[in-house]
Amino acid sequence: MSQQRITIIDFGGEPVTTAPEEMARLAGRAFPLGERIAGGTGEAFDFGAWFANWRNRQGSGPEAPLPTHLKVEAADSFEALIPWEQLGDAAVLFAQGNAPLAKNGPIRLYVPNGSSDCLNVKRVVTMRFLHDEARRGEAAFGFKQTFSADEMRIKR
Repeated sequence: MSQQRITIIDFGGEPVTTAPEEMARLAGRAFPLGERIAGGTGEAFDFGAWFANWRNRQGSGPEAPLPTHLKVEAADSFEALIPWEQLGDAAVLFAQGNAPLAKNGPIRLYVPNGSSDCLNVKRVVTMRFLHDEARRGEAAFGFKQTFSADEMRIKR
């Protein structure tokens, strides 16, 4: 079992930490990534199936409102904000050769029908489910600012 962990944060709920293998089991069916992503290798699971089962396990029924966005945060400070409606065919890569991802893990999210240039996000460590009607349909991605403008100024 992998020691890598992913933090899941649902709006209004407490953070939950899980392992890629636990996520795959909850999704129900793993499949070769190549079934969904041309040229993709490794074992993946369907994001939507995982989410439905996860929400059910958290006590939210099918009548609970869906998020407007998924925000994923990577270990290298990369972040992506993905509109919920673009996640219909999303796949999560969790293993390569029946072993946890040695590179680009703990999981990698692929969004084949997304509107942004960010087809996939590697090294995902946090997934946040957001409600932000004002930004509905808007995708964004990039590296988060880890220092202030003052820290960037050259001090003489």
